[in-house]
Amino acid sequence: MKKIITFGEIMMRVAPEGLLRFRQSMPGKVETTFSGAEANVAASVVNLGGKAAFVSALPEHAIADACISTLKGLSVDTNFIQRTDKGRLGVYFLETGANQRPSNVIYDREYSSVSLMTSDDYPMDEIFSDAGWLHISGITPALSKQAAEASIAFVKHASENGVKVSCDLNFRKKLWKWDSSKSPTDLAQETMRKLLPYVDVVIGNEEDAWDVLGISAGTTDVHSGSLEIENYPRVATQIIEQFPNVSKVAITLRESISASHNNWGAMLYDAETESSDFAPMQNAKYQPYEIHNIVDRVGGGDSFAAGLIFALNTPELAENKSAISFAVAASCLAHSVTGDFNFNTRSEVERLMNGNASGRVVR
Repeated sequence: MKKIITFGEIMMRVAPEGLLRFRQSMPGKVETTFSGAEANVAASVVNLGGKAAFVSALPEHAIADACISTLKGLSVDTNFIQRTDKGRLGVYFLETGANQRPSNVIYDREYSSVSLMTSDDYPMDEIFSDAGWLHISGITPALSKQAAEASIAFVKHASENGVKVSCDLNFRKKLWKWDSSKSPTDLAQETMRKLLPYVDVVIGNEEDAWDVLGISAGTTDVHSGSLEIENYPRVATQIIEQFPNVSKVAITLRESISASHNNWGAMLYDAETESSDFAPMQNAKYQPYEIHNIVDRVGGGDSFAAGLIFALNTPELAENKSAISFAVAASCLAHSVTGDFNFNTRSEVERLMNGNASGRVVR
């Protein structure tokens, strides 16, 4: 496997212990970790057994040093994280939801270092010298005009040099504010339409498809826990009609019964064969994983992206049916792990992928 490159922002995550709310826990103890969509993907790819490098920008201080040490400790290549006197380390605060109370994220990431850097601040030729894949998300271009321009430069450089590109649409309404003359959805659509012509694999869900591309999945209502999965191949074909360069579209299928109970699966559409594969399957029918008592769902989509990228770059997993099954199983297991990184191994993912979902002690 060639090296997987990811480009984006990494932040400090601050959360109360367990299921406490901030008003219960502060002043007092909170838990801190590091996370960010593309960093999550890099860490998860490495935990699965692949090679990954995370590209970003961080200030010169001890907390940023700790952040880099965390990634290095997982064997993520951090050589292209630019240290700068521009900006700051972003922070996000998380209250983990339970039952009918949803999780809540509070962002404090304006003027982060990566949002102030331009594409000229990154040594593109060096970064991509031994790369086989680039992954980016819709979160990075939402941070600032500079970050949007850098994101487009990254995907363009990768595409022009034969490096496959994946993009998780990841619409975040709270972030798309760097052009006050446009609504968040208009700004996202305008920007992402400049980026997507260089993308090979699009990842998203039905809400992302609507907010970023104006494509609807029929009468599906994710908030009621009901999906019309027969509409999803059409969502994929509409994306490919708009962007003929896209070879595959992966759409995650999350049914939110409550904050603690989700049904989880996904579809992978292949443009060449004009076929779609769903996972997980049981008796030749789509049967989602029922995830009860979710430990932490933040980063679940990133663990899916990492699983898909890893599988597509692993010959024995690269066939569409295997790739989507592996990605869904990887993400399902990530819901059992605290923090944004998926610490489950390839063998554990394959065990679930092959039908062992009992959770019995492995001795």
